Amino acid sequence: MSPAPDASQREAAHQLEVTRRLREVEEAILSRAPEHDLEPSLDRIRAVMELLGDPQRTFPVVHVTGTNGKTSTARIVESLLRELGLKTGRFTSPHLHSMLERIAVAGSPIEAERFLAAYDDVIPFVEIVDARSILEGGPAMTYFEVLVAVAYAAFADLPVDVAVVEVGMGGSWDATNVVDAPVSVVTPIGLDHRHFLGDTVEAIAGEKAGIIKEDAITVVGLQPEVEAFEVLRERAEEVGARIVFEGNDFGVTERDVAVGGQQISLKGIASEYPDLYLPLHGTHQAQNAAVAVAAVEAFVGGGEQALDVEVVRAGLARVESPGRLEIVRRSPTVLVDAAHNPAGAVALRDALADSFTFARLVGVIAVMKDKDAAEMLEILEPALDEVVVTRTTSPRAMSPRQLGEIASEIFGEHRVSVVDDLPDALDRAAGLADEGGGVSGGVLATGSVVTAAEVRMLLGTTTV
Repeated sequence: MSPAPDASQREAAHQLEVTRRLREVEEAILSRAPEHDLEPSLDRIRAVMELLGDPQRTFPVVHVTGTNGKTSTARIVESLLRELGLKTGRFTSPHLHSMLERIAVAGSPIEAERFLAAYDDVIPFVEIVDARSILEGGPAMTYFEVLVAVAYAAFADLPVDVAVVEVGMGGSWDATNVVDAPVSVVTPIGLDHRHFLGDTVEAIAGEKAGIIKEDAITVVGLQPEVEAFEVLRERAEEVGARIVFEGNDFGVTERDVAVGGQQISLKGIASEYPDLYLPLHGTHQAQNAAVAVAAVEAFVGGGEQALDVEVVRAGLARVESPGRLEIVRRSPTVLVDAAHNPAGAVALRDALADSFTFARLVGVIAVMKDKDAAEMLEILEPALDEVVVTRTTSPRAMSPRQLGEIASEIFGEHRVSVVDDLPDALDRAAGLADEGGGVSGGVLATGSVVTAAEVRMLLGTTTV
């Protein structure tokens, strides 16, 4: 007769079953239409939420939209709220390594068992809505819609004191927009996802303005185009929301580069906060921090109550934003950045000039087929001595041959190497960076979130 398993064996068996089940659920979610392949509508997600009893109404939300800077801003907002002693949820996208990263609790990815429990609560209602939609000639719910439903169910079940929710795309019809957030945040708006959001800044701003709700406070970061300001202001007036603008009502008052990040002073909408350390690089991250502080002031005191400066210091000092101008290896230094559109490339180029000094910097570039690779490469060209163009494992990736042709037009053939596989491309770039001694050579891997994620994994970095 075999002896009964002891506690450690039972726990090991349990963890194996959780891992198996998680893989099964992830595959089921991934089998749905991806987040870039959708039919703009809130009907499906609203129907699921109603069947669940509207869990998203049980906690307040800081809702974040924009074209660039959303994830970093959401992370900074959440860090500040945690430093205030609040139990936080955070929903961001896309993820770097695991689907669980998108749903964070108290700053860490949701535990697999809690994720599975929320999924089990949600999926029967998703299937009801899927069947109804298909019967009416519509689509089943997408990957993104299901994850939003799971996140809101998990946050309600915990429960959280506040959730920081990043919009997936746009705003008005984004699946996250079944909340009435007391605070909405709009980071810089540029041209991206044009096939869904429109071909002008005004049209895109109009979609993103959909998260501005009645009697809420809207915090708007610096906008590269004045047209965006007007659209957002008009929406706020229309629904009776208060709106505050970076550069007018709040902003960065001082900034200096520091080891591992920067030293900044901020003017909020309620007070001033001097001598803060932010462990992120680039002027754009200082601006994200200013937006985040203003958003937290708006949330906890309606913009009328100063935050404790020591709380702000501690909250900013512990911020992390993986995949955003992140150092993942030394000798040579390897940086990864998730820039995937021209506005992101501008922020990246400027941050490199501001915060890093390399005698030689080699780019590893892999972009998606639907992105403006030529404009991104033109923006980055002054910052890079050479580029190695390649592809990620994503089926949406542009072919290295096509990307190489574009790069050669911009950099000249003598500065471009074409390597089919990302691991080989990374090795090639490291070798090029080492030419001349390698002491001050560096490698920058960028072009998409997937590029940043796959390089992180290749170099043994998977924490977020």
